[in-house]
Amino acid sequence: MTFPIDPPFRAEHIGSLVRPEAVLAAREEHAARRIDDAGLREVEDAEIARAVAFQVGLGLRSLSDGEFRRHSYTDSFGTAVFASLGTARTDDPDWRYTNQAGETSDANVSVVADRLVWEGPANVADFAYLASVAPDGCVPKMTLPGPCHIHFRAGRGNIDRAAYPGLDAFWADVIEAYEKEIAALHDAGCRYIQLDETSIAKLGDPKIRRGLEARGDDWRDLLDLYIEVIAEVARRTPPGIALGLHLCRGNKAGAWQAEGGYDDVAARLFRDLPIRFYLLEYDSPRAGTFQPLAELPDGKLVVLGLVSTKLRALEDAGALERRIEEASRYVPVERLCLSPQCGFAGDIGGTGLDSADQAAKLALVVDVARRVWG
Repeated sequence: MTFPIDPPFRAEHIGSLVRPEAVLAAREEHAARRIDDAGLREVEDAEIARAVAFQVGLGLRSLSDGEFRRHSYTDSFGTAVFASLGTARTDDPDWRYTNQAGETSDANVSVVADRLVWEGPANVADFAYLASVAPDGCVPKMTLPGPCHIHFRAGRGNIDRAAYPGLDAFWADVIEAYEKEIAALHDAGCRYIQLDETSIAKLGDPKIRRGLEARGDDWRDLLDLYIEVIAEVARRTPPGIALGLHLCRGNKAGAWQAEGGYDDVAARLFRDLPIRFYLLEYDSPRAGTFQPLAELPDGKLVVLGLVSTKLRALEDAGALERRIEEASRYVPVERLCLSPQCGFAGDIGGTGLDSADQAAKLALVVDVARRVWG
């Protein structure tokens, strides 16, 4: 089956959906070894088919599998790909998450114990099933965590020095792994990939900058490095794949890790990456103003993430239209699109919204997009 290559669409969503009860129950059964891998996948397949029908029924044209097969967004290119990659907890206050009630929680850090070796595609079978249930006229989208997330979370101190005495080899291995995974997806027919790069948006937060400095990193140097790495991944992406970059500030059970606008990263982010469109978190004052969008070159597009997946209250359609109009002062409206600010389930536990909240918010995105763009 072939699909049209014209993402992003006026009405988009970021990818993850509220996990159905059947998937959660099957995962528990699998963990207890009462069903095997095939049994778990059978349940996931059935629920993904329902999720695709749900998205099509709303009028969405980019379709995801809800990320139902993952525990968290990094699973698609983390421990599923690299046997030497693990995680640990940190109680460092500069890395903690905060929710709407002001409560904080610990973060995970990445731990690299040996060379990062790509041992074969982790997403091709998942894409193949998604494509098999996607109707003509819609585009199945695969999401991968951005290539900088391992280093951003780990820092030099959590990357084994025997495996990587210097970090040039580390970055070469990361880039090569992304190149191979994306090429495998392309060969399987995938034409829409979204990189979820949470690191860059977080560089605008003084708290994050302080945490980076404490471990020996300057945020300005990391911005230069991360832009170079993402650009190289983009350059190695086969022609014909629509490659988008999603940025947010953390989405752990509805909590966030960082605050701050795009002001200090916009020029490099928009001008120095060979990426055609960006899906940007813009649902709250924590994301700053639209003014950094003035850095966006001609020909590039922005999907405005104006609808919250952290708050259950449904946004007002008129207010969303006014925000789109405000953004159009910096980017012509024909180069704008609309989406939620992040996924509805940053990890398997979700963000506190239920399936009814999710349906209402996605229907609102489609309705406002039709009202604004026809």
